[in-house]
Amino acid sequence: MPRHSFIQMSKLPNVKGRISYITSHARQENLYATYRTADSTFWSNLARESQQEFQRSGTEGKCIEARELIIALPEVYTQYEPQQVLTDFTEEFRRRYGVECVSALHHNKRKTNYHIHLIFSERKLLPEPDVKIASRSVFFDETGKRVRTKKEITGKDGQIRKGCTVIKKGEVYESHLFTAKDTRFKGEPFLREIKEVYTELINRHISDPEQHLRVFDKNSVYLPTKKIGKNNLKEDEINADNAARQEWNRTADMALLSGISEAKILEVKQTEIHEKASQSIKSKGWLPGLFRSIVSKAKDFLQNLIREHDMPPKPVLEIDMAEFRTMQKLMIKAQDKAKEIRHLQDTVLPKLKQQLADTKGIFKGKERKALTEQIQRTEKEIAEKLDKLPDVLKEDGYPDVQAFMATYRKAEAVVEQYNRDLAAWEREVRENRRPAEKERLTPPEKKSIRDQLRRLQAEGRQRSQPKRKSHDRER
Repeated sequence: MPRHSFIQMSKLPNVKGRISYITSHARQENLYATYRTADSTFWSNLARESQQEFQRSGTEGKCIEARELIIALPEVYTQYEPQQVLTDFTEEFRRRYGVECVSALHHNKRKTNYHIHLIFSERKLLPEPDVKIASRSVFFDETGKRVRTKKEITGKDGQIRKGCTVIKKGEVYESHLFTAKDTRFKGEPFLREIKEVYTELINRHISDPEQHLRVFDKNSVYLPTKKIGKNNLKEDEINADNAARQEWNRTADMALLSGISEAKILEVKQTEIHEKASQSIKSKGWLPGLFRSIVSKAKDFLQNLIREHDMPPKPVLEIDMAEFRTMQKLMIKAQDKAKEIRHLQDTVLPKLKQQLADTKGIFKGKERKALTEQIQRTEKEIAEKLDKLPDVLKEDGYPDVQAFMATYRKAEAVVEQYNRDLAAWEREVRENRRPAEKERLTPPEKKSIRDQLRRLQAEGRQRSQPKRKSHDRER
């Protein structure tokens, strides 16, 4: 499986406190650099105005003063100058969205997660403060909400209730230093866009294309794994969850190579994982162990489909086309490795487990131990072969099994269409035509088919890679 980028966004109800936490050397054991595009006065004013506006709105819950991105960096980035890395990533955001930022570059305690915290404002400073002068007396109740008349804030004793406010005519009753929040930061399209932007920026400084990160495609046949943050109390639980997801992903690779369509695997993923997990959450809440059980059963369901679906026969090339022959050889190589894995899964491992079950008695302890160790070695061999399966295709430039199979099926369709066209041409030639007409008939061109195959191969190798959107991303 290729490595995916990790970029997470969260809401900040206390932006000043969060800024203090991520930029403090006293509170961060491995703090390498900090960067600010605005001073502390800006963030204090932003927090105050956000809270005032929240009170006036009467909305329940917490006031969101700003937002934060956490951007995980590959370990190769530890070789680069920290301050320059942080400046580049922060200024990229500021240039693109025009808002102020505070950022910090950290390692976690075990130095296994090199990452950036980037806090950004959803508002911009106004060119001039927007000050509102009361044309008549203005009244606010205890919650800060504006009311129409003085009577609404007057107690039974005829006095203004404690906590209520009266702004007299001619006084300032409201002022704004900032614009309203930019609503685009709330939407899913923004998060998708910023993931692409930063994944491309990360890859720009990684010379080996094999090490490039990709934005995870949630519409693919695969399940995403979760990042384990600093001092996460649920680390063991997340590791177990990730192991279940990786088992599904490996099985999805096997299914693709076994000839099961991408659409069918997506259908199983939707019905056996997403829908059942959704029903479980609605009825019982989020139970990690139950989710792993759902993923495991879905994996078993997919494995049964693989067993029921015979491996497709090795394709036979009927025309001389080097590009397609190369893809065929790659397909056969991957399928042969998948067959080796299936033999271990469906024959060797069940046989060993049955032998262990049949080996009973107090004098057969050594034999049971040997069988147990052999089972463990076989399971480890299966896991290693499954992990290495996509590498067969990466050698030829394909990012994963799904990308290769999609390209192969398209190329196969092109070749089949060529064969049909060629057969139709030959039938026409054999028909009762005059010699002059036969001479005018020409077979379909192999060159155009070859060009199509080359184009499909190029698209397959670039599939799921981040796209450049404009020239202004260049350094």
